[in-house]
Amino acid sequence: MSLIRLLQRKPDGEIVFHEPSSGEVPAYAILSHTWGEEEVIYQDLKKGKDKSKTAVVDGLEFFWVDTCCIDKKNAVELGAAINSMYRWYKNATRCYVYLSDVSKPDTRLDDQRELIAPRLVDFFSLEGRRLGSKSSLESKIYEITGIANKALQGDTLSNFSIKERRSWAEHRNTTIEEDEAYCLIGIFDVSMVPNYGKTKDQAFRRLEDEIYRLYKGVDFEQFAVGLNLVSFPEATQFVAREQELLKMHELLQDYSSRSCVVLHGLGGIGKTQLAIVYAKRYKEKYTAIFWLNANNENSLKLSFQDIAQQVLRSQPSTSILSSVDQDKDLDQVVSIVKAWLDFVRNTRWLMIYDNFDNPKTPGNPDNSVVDIRQFLSRADHGSIIITTRSSQVRQGTRLHIQKLLDIKEGLEIMSNMSGCRGIENDPDAIALVKELDGLPLALSTAGAYLEHVTTSFSDYLRLYKVLWLKLQTTSPLLDSYEDRALHTTWQITFDRIQQRNEASAKLLKLWAYFDRQDLWFDLLRYARSTDKWIQKLAKDELNFNEAIILLCNFGLVNLDPSSQQQVGPRGYSLYSCVHSWTVFVLNKEWDKSLARLALTCVALQVPGTDEKDWWLLQRRLLQHTTRQSVFVVNGKLDIDGLDWAFYSLGNLFTDQGKLAEAEKMYLQALQGKEEALGPDHLLILDTVNNLGNLYTGQGKLAEAEKMYLQALQGYKEAFGPDNISTLITVNNLGNLYTDQGKLAKAEKIYLQALQGKEEALGPDHSSTLDIVNNLGNLYKSQGKLAEAEKMYLRALQGIEEALGPDHISTLLTVSNLGLLYANQGKLAEAEKMYLRALQGYEEALGPDHTSTLCTVSKPRQPLR
Repeated sequence: MSLIRLLQRKPDGEIVFHEPSSGEVPAYAILSHTWGEEEVIYQDLKKGKDKSKTAVVDGLEFFWVDTCCIDKKNAVELGAAINSMYRWYKNATRCYVYLSDVSKPDTRLDDQRELIAPRLVDFFSLEGRRLGSKSSLESKIYEITGIANKALQGDTLSNFSIKERRSWAEHRNTTIEEDEAYCLIGIFDVSMVPNYGKTKDQAFRRLEDEIYRLYKGVDFEQFAVGLNLVSFPEATQFVAREQELLKMHELLQDYSSRSCVVLHGLGGIGKTQLAIVYAKRYKEKYTAIFWLNANNENSLKLSFQDIAQQVLRSQPSTSILSSVDQDKDLDQVVSIVKAWLDFVRNTRWLMIYDNFDNPKTPGNPDNSVVDIRQFLSRADHGSIIITTRSSQVRQGTRLHIQKLLDIKEGLEIMSNMSGCRGIENDPDAIALVKELDGLPLALSTAGAYLEHVTTSFSDYLRLYKVLWLKLQTTSPLLDSYEDRALHTTWQITFDRIQQRNEASAKLLKLWAYFDRQDLWFDLLRYARSTDKWIQKLAKDELNFNEAIILLCNFGLVNLDPSSQQQVGPRGYSLYSCVHSWTVFVLNKEWDKSLARLALTCVALQVPGTDEKDWWLLQRRLLQHTTRQSVFVVNGKLDIDGLDWAFYSLGNLFTDQGKLAEAEKMYLQALQGKEEALGPDHLLILDTVNNLGNLYTGQGKLAEAEKMYLQALQGYKEAFGPDNISTLITVNNLGNLYTDQGKLAKAEKIYLQALQGKEEALGPDHSSTLDIVNNLGNLYKSQGKLAEAEKMYLRALQGIEEALGPDHISTLLTVSNLGLLYANQGKLAEAEKMYLRALQGYEEALGPDHTSTLCTVSKPRQPLR
């Protein structure tokens, strides 16, 4: 950088030159301007025409003006100044731009340096009125100059193509026409000696030569090979992935040594398209870009043969390649091309190895594995991109390419492929894109289908859920994906998984009968099956981890983000489309044994309400339980001997407030038990009693009474009137009579149950205290508020000591006590109880649970 000459404004207004010592440049402002009839010169400043007062106001004593601070009669100084000017602008504290040709902001802006380089730029009109800053006028500046917003915001200029940066000066007018080229020297970070007296075109040719020497090396012409797009796969319209593209550019722009980026992720996630876009966007940085099909060794060798032909077409004098018979010895062709890549001065090439999905790794028994090291240049230069489904490829810096997270990006793909415009706020389009879960292949497939039919977004979503495989097989083929169709894209991955670990393949197939999200080891721990593979997975967590890691390595499975705050270890999830594939392709023939296995795994995990963190575990199981119940209702299960499982699922649905679903499970359990044991068997009575609880919760009081009386008669005959099961049903019948308004009858029932439980369990047992709480409810309904308060306080003290202050049963009594205080007019005490109950329910059950929502609506009792 040449020495900068500054102007200094003294306190008395005098302006003098200041030449700072090297490395001691003070903070300074740049005074820029639009061209008038004459340039502003040093004498103009002396006469008061300067605008340096603005800099002084902003605390800057020193400033710089190009026409005053550069001796243009000195060719050496002028050349050095032109090469340094961009950096002078960049290092300035502020830049003030005076638009002498306007009195308002809609004007031509000529100089790119003043717009891009300085961090702070202010614009002033002819009258000296401030028009705005670079930040506030960003949209207007882009409209006038075409300079990208990111460039105005300070983004690294190397992220913009040569063509784009050159376009920023297309409309600039300069006094000397060659300066139209020379003003771009700093924009491209090149250094060249200005040569005036030549034409503008010659100046631009010199500039381009310097740019390409900087980007591609001094000998770039010797190794330049034109980009052959025929060798590239077809690509759909690409969207997003800007962060990945910038990261790739950051990793690949060091040409001093070899750099390699590995793009790994699920098939259909967009790895190949990302590599294509990178190659097209940054092609000017490389002397040659070659695309290779790394699917197998033969396809790689044929790709090298194609590279040799490309090089010879562009560089026919390359003797090292012209000496080999390319049709007879592909191994020699590979060796010779690698030797050409190894040339010391041939450093700016990019090799893209696509579909490297079967790498040679420890434990891979496939005889068709590819050892990519045999096909890599030996030299420590050049750039490499590898796309693969395997996360075990370790040749370079790995970038995990994942689903599109922004729904807008999915809508853009859908719009581009379908031709449907203006779908950004279409609720049906948004619902479809959400279902397709950010997978570019699925989004493109759906868009291609919708382009050719009159099917609506909502109709496609309906077909997607019920006729997935048929919909995929009738969708148009996509040239932009190597496997052509959504329903076949993961088959090769599955085959390789199956070859390496049979348990991994079986687990993926079993997953179709669970929800796609949050599968974890404990869910399989108590699996009942004679199959050795599931016994192996359920027996040892290390075996499970081995199976799941292989699925993760191929991108089919990911850690589930939704289970981070759940009780127990993290779970794993499938992409929505992959789960659909496991359902409709891997399980094209419904497997009742796997469906039964999944049901029993879930049912055996359902905790009772007396277990620690029972609510959190139940909530975690709920999505799997919901899926199992659909199979039950639709008759897709062999239900013999599963009445216990249906009963367990009914309990979970009841505890989670899903009463309609619970009823279906209990009825299924009751039917199975009656068929197996007869209608009067003792094991049926628990289900009958719980159905009574359920009907009470649903307000079906007549049906509830019928169930309770049936259960009560059976318990009395089998166990006698003082048995705990008998007394629990008596208590439930009392609850029912309370809801029916039969208060005297209810009181008699409660007192009978209370006496029995006090004798059998003691006065402080939680089951005894449940009846005490219910008596409080009854007395409150009868208007006996003092007796009700006495019951509630006894229940609260006992339950709190036994179960803790945050237990659901404790909170239930707190809520009831709040209602009582409200009726007594003790509003402060009532509010205290309400808030405690509400906070406790929200923390334990969530804000949408029925107990939370009904905290202050009426007295509460457990459903079971």
